[in-house]
Amino acid sequence: MSHASRSGLYAVSAALLAMSRHLEVRDVLKTIVASARELLDAQYAALGVPDDHGGFAQFVVDGIGDAEWKAIGPLPRQHGILAAMLREDRPERLADVRADPRFEGWPAAHPEMSDFLGLPVRDGDETIAALFLANKRRPPGTDPTGSGTGACGFTEEDEELLTILAQHAAIALTNARLHERARELTIVEERSRLAHELHDAVSQKLFSLRLTAQAAAALVDRDPARAKGELQHVAALAAEAAEELRAAVVELRPAALDEDGLVATLRTHVQVLDRAHSARVTFSGRGVRALPSAQEEAMLRVAQEALHNALRHSGAARVDVTLDKRGPGAVLAVVDDGGGFDPAATRAAGRHLGLVSMRDRASGVGGTLTVESAPGKGTTVEMEVPGG
Repeated sequence: MSHASRSGLYAVSAALLAMSRHLEVRDVLKTIVASARELLDAQYAALGVPDDHGGFAQFVVDGIGDAEWKAIGPLPRQHGILAAMLREDRPERLADVRADPRFEGWPAAHPEMSDFLGLPVRDGDETIAALFLANKRRPPGTDPTGSGTGACGFTEEDEELLTILAQHAAIALTNARLHERARELTIVEERSRLAHELHDAVSQKLFSLRLTAQAAAALVDRDPARAKGELQHVAALAAEAAEELRAAVVELRPAALDEDGLVATLRTHVQVLDRAHSARVTFSGRGVRALPSAQEEAMLRVAQEALHNALRHSGAARVDVTLDKRGPGAVLAVVDDGGGFDPAATRAAGRHLGLVSMRDRASGVGGTLTVESAPGKGTTVEMEVPGG
């Protein structure tokens, strides 16, 4: 075996090991893209996961900086050469992607690309992703665009290596999806169990409370002393019901808050939403230390409500969540580029979007909530807490 072949096998082995270390879908996607770019010595790599509406549910890139990616704009739709990888069961190796008849152009801010290698990532008969590489790096002194020779910089051996990587990428991606579904099912089952316990414990107390109150009302005129005793029993039952409810609420508090803290919990929640929706959902947390538990839970609930509004009602293509230190406390912001609304237009709109509930949560922990929005201008929900 030649040195080059051994080197290629070692690189493939390293890439496969890297993929197997992750169980989160987005981490697996990022690892696949980075491994492919490094393995084939390409300037750019990308991987797109199709949605059910003619576009990409997720699109992960490597080799393009954050500022450059932001300038490019929204996620690409299925078109041109990218769509070919999703429709056809074969690799595409091109000397100049711009010369291909299926090329429909990229946004002005998109980096210049020539050499192109792409292939579908398949799980059985289903195409679950498409992997793209561009601009094969070449030795000094050679034509970087390939126009001088008319040949693609990516070789047949590159194509074979990428095919092997794609086969294992399909396994890693499928395993990660199964892991996430199992975890989500566990959460649903746990919530169902708690709901049953809450119903059995509290509803029984409330039923006894109602009967006792009715008995007290019947006795109040003819036997005030007994009525007083029944009312004392009502007070005791009410206290027991309140305690049962408090215990259930404590148990329903996200365990991740206690185990991982607000920053990690928000980051995980955002990652799940980013995978589940076509909109790009991001999170950034900077310098925030642990807050009182009541404030952390309130901020998490407000973030969840604001994210729900942005993803279900606003039509946003991007939602950015930030959590920053502000004095001894913190400020949470959920910003979307959706359709927006007039916060002062109607009270009904506020109730529909849960604004009253979010303000109550903020004020309940000594914080403040502000909402900035206008039709066609997106929405910003900001919550600040004082810390403790």
